Amino acid sequence: MIVTSQADCAWRPKKALGYSGLLLLAACASTPPIPTYNLQAAQQAISTAERDEAARYAPGELSEAHSKLAAANTAITGRKMIVAEHFADQSRAEAELASARTSAAKANAVNDEMKSSNGTLVDEMKRGSGDPL
Repeated sequence: MIVTSQADCAWRPKKALGYSGLLLLAACASTPPIPTYNLQAAQQAISTAERDEAARYAPGELSEAHSKLAAANTAITGRKMIVAEHFADQSRAEAELASARTSAAKANAVNDEMKSSNGTLVDEMKRGSGDPL
């Protein structure tokens, strides 16, 4: 036979209330906040890529950046903040890749134009000096 004192019975409701409070606090604390910084960084990177004409030079990467940002927003709606953070980071990386590919394509175009101009100048110099082509 189990014997309990009145003091033990008086502590039971307090313990139950304390444990309930801890569970409630743990449940509230386990939901991470919205990854606002990551979303803003992704949006800024996309805006920069669009301004750099990535739609012309790196459309695949820019499209992927938009898709990942949309997935991040969907994850937020589903209260999956860690997933949203990862999608936002991936979106930013895709947008930065689009910007880098755009810069490289533009630099290559300038380089090709300079090569062509140099070839034209060499031809003109040969003509002016009387050297046969």
